[in-house]
Amino acid sequence: MNQNVHAEVAALRGMSPAQLRDKYLEVFGEPTRTGNREFLCKRLAWRIQSQAEGSLSERARQRASELARDADIRMTMPRMPTTTPGAPPRVAAAPISGASRLPMPGAILTRKYRGRMIEVTVLPKGFDYEGQVYRSLSAVAKVVTGSHWNGHLFFGLKNEGEQ
Repeated sequence: MNQNVHAEVAALRGMSPAQLRDKYLEVFGEPTRTGNREFLCKRLAWRIQSQAEGSLSERARQRASELARDADIRMTMPRMPTTTPGAPPRVAAAPISGASRLPMPGAILTRKYRGRMIEVTVLPKGFDYEGQVYRSLSAVAKVVTGSHWNGHLFFGLKNEGEQ
């Protein structure tokens, strides 16, 4: 990278978000919708280097196009597996994310409490326990135990990384 480009990229780090947005307009020819300083610095640095040293080679562009054409892109949701009559119900487990520790609707949460098996079905908006719909797992836990419990703790639902 030549010295002029290097100095211009280094100068980006000292600019305010408003100055970076102005620079973005100058370099890309259109306004940006973000005010994220780090993102703007990276995009501008890439564009400045690309303009100075050239963009992707034609061979690289063709290869990227080939890869995009060969990619299998799912256009529909996968079907739920069918169950045979008399088979135990399947539990559809969803990945547990930081945003929501709850599995997908239709999943059955179980817990043994004082010799009794507690089964709760996750609904799109609520939880079914013994034919009654509750708004939260804590409400179910309170009905089961008679005292307030955190529903996620009661049923053992944890975030990633928790033990």
